[in-house]
Amino acid sequence: MFSFVYLLIALLLFMQELLLATLDNPSNIAEWALAEMLNQPEQLQKAVEELDRVVGKERLVEESDIPNLSYVVACARESLRLHPIAPFNLPHVAKEDLTVAGYFIPKGSQVLLSRLGLGRNPRVWEDPLRFNPERHFKDNSHELGLAEPGLRFISFTRGRRGCMGGTLGTLITVMLFARLLQGFTWSIPPELEKIDLKENDRLFLAKPLHVYAEPRLPAHLYPA
Repeated sequence: MFSFVYLLIALLLFMQELLLATLDNPSNIAEWALAEMLNQPEQLQKAVEELDRVVGKERLVEESDIPNLSYVVACARESLRLHPIAPFNLPHVAKEDLTVAGYFIPKGSQVLLSRLGLGRNPRVWEDPLRFNPERHFKDNSHELGLAEPGLRFISFTRGRRGCMGGTLGTLITVMLFARLLQGFTWSIPPELEKIDLKENDRLFLAKPLHVYAEPRLPAHLYPA
């Protein structure tokens, strides 16, 4: 009886964590990407043109379209690199003494990977604070979706404690972002010159993102 109760509690906690990650991560990536691209309208136009070319305006983008939306995926990937959902990864414990990159890590140490430090590392990324989706085409890393096996930034982590929802997370994130771009024409309010990209201590936009959205598809494609 007790073992069943413990199993049920563990399952509920796991489902809660999965649901929270499913909501926070995709929305954060899409919001930051849109904010960055509104300040660089040529990027926004390029993503929309790709959607029009691959999908058109007579139907909504579907999961099967994602492999052909290279630029849209690269934009989401760049958003995740520059604006991670949290400053650090979950802690890992060293099971034995080891040396990494010249640093001695004693057994039992808790190791935290800096998402900000990796994604904005100037030794890895040229002009690291600039939102530049094209950087992911230089080594075809856009073909990985949002995964990053080389840990140049952290998306779904690696190893046995890596996120089991990586594939699902990629699909949800890219679908959300692609449908926002496909479904609406986005613009900055006339009283603003640019979107304020300052971040708060939770790495979200410090100020709410206020923009104009105008439908750009036939009316029957929008839910009533």
